[in-house]
Amino acid sequence: MNSANGGMTLAEKILARASGLDRVVPGQIIEGNVDLAMMHEQGAQTVAPFHQMGAETVWDPDRVVIAIDHWVPASTEGAAVLHRILRKFATEVHLPHFYDVGNHGICHQILAEHGWVVPGDLAVGTDSHTNMLGAMGAVAAGIGPTEMAAVLALGRLWLKIPPTLRIRVKGRLGHGVVAKDLVLRALGEVKTTGATYKSVEWTGPTIERLSMPERFTICNMTTEMGAKCGLIAPDETTFEYLRTTAKHPMHPVYADADATYERTIDIDVDGMPPMVACPYSPDNVRPLPDVVSEHIHVDQAFLGSCTNARIEDIREGAAILKGHRVHPGTRFIVSPASTSIYEQCLQEGLIELYTEAGAVFTNSSCSACFGGNMGIIAPDEVCASSSNRNFPGRMGPKEGRIYLMSPAATVAAAIRGEIADPREFA
Repeated sequence: MNSANGGMTLAEKILARASGLDRVVPGQIIEGNVDLAMMHEQGAQTVAPFHQMGAETVWDPDRVVIAIDHWVPASTEGAAVLHRILRKFATEVHLPHFYDVGNHGICHQILAEHGWVVPGDLAVGTDSHTNMLGAMGAVAAGIGPTEMAAVLALGRLWLKIPPTLRIRVKGRLGHGVVAKDLVLRALGEVKTTGATYKSVEWTGPTIERLSMPERFTICNMTTEMGAKCGLIAPDETTFEYLRTTAKHPMHPVYADADATYERTIDIDVDGMPPMVACPYSPDNVRPLPDVVSEHIHVDQAFLGSCTNARIEDIREGAAILKGHRVHPGTRFIVSPASTSIYEQCLQEGLIELYTEAGAVFTNSSCSACFGGNMGIIAPDEVCASSSNRNFPGRMGPKEGRIYLMSPAATVAAAIRGEIADPREFA
């Protein structure tokens, strides 16, 4: 733990700013001023406690974003009711930033591409993968519906300062090896409980070379480590990404040179192969070539989710798919992360490329990822997926088996009809 006079980590710096304190230490309880609050369908459970506590107005309507993303359009009566609750609430308390059907997208992608979270922010959302926005150099964390009710009313939240796990990465990612492979490799070391209620701070020359989409993938899956938040310090890449979209002024902060970390993990990616997380846990990670040798038949491939459904991911998959067709024994679902990404795919001819090859290209949504909408698999079926979780029951039946991999590896599996190495298609 940090000494009384030691420096602060990136998360500690941000939370000190949010609480108006000069310094904070792990384990300390603070009351933080929230910069951005986000809700999706789960946020419908916030409405009742919001009213029960006597609240009538939201602390700052311009700092609240609602995005419909899990069931789009509503596929069940229950989903339709959730959507109606949120629409009514947004109208009653005058929330202008509502991303409804037709202008929708996965909530985290909406926050990213519209500049709702900027360096130095404390952002919270009713979804565990809110961690993704830590790629902006912010503390971004998932919270429950009653906590969100208090945030909406007061703009403040009690938080315990998390200790920080530092992951320091050096080396260059080889041909066909991408950020998804790196975060899977790290998950194999940290495990799904290794960062429980910790901040995960990514550093090192490899991280500094990553694009913003790659950084989003990295921070997104700190959730699978159990982390409260995952962060990457802001730099010119961050500032350029936000240059035309940032919704409010940036206030970047950086870890002190003498910051104390609970633990540091060093990873060298030189020579690292593509990785895959095998059933039934995101930390059951193996080198992809080892799994390829087992000739595992794939019933369904899914290119989507908040982890890997940005335009760069879909282009990466298209480069593999071009000139090939989806295997006749395999279904292939592609779901872009937002409506704007869908429009880009339309303009670039990517939808045509995928559908002519035998894939189903859907509107933007969480889609098959969470097992509640399009693309549920049958018991004992295998899915190759670019998503973030493969626990039992994640895509429907608990007997279904999900293998997590990069977008390129997902497309390679769709072509081959079994888990395959994307480098073979280069």
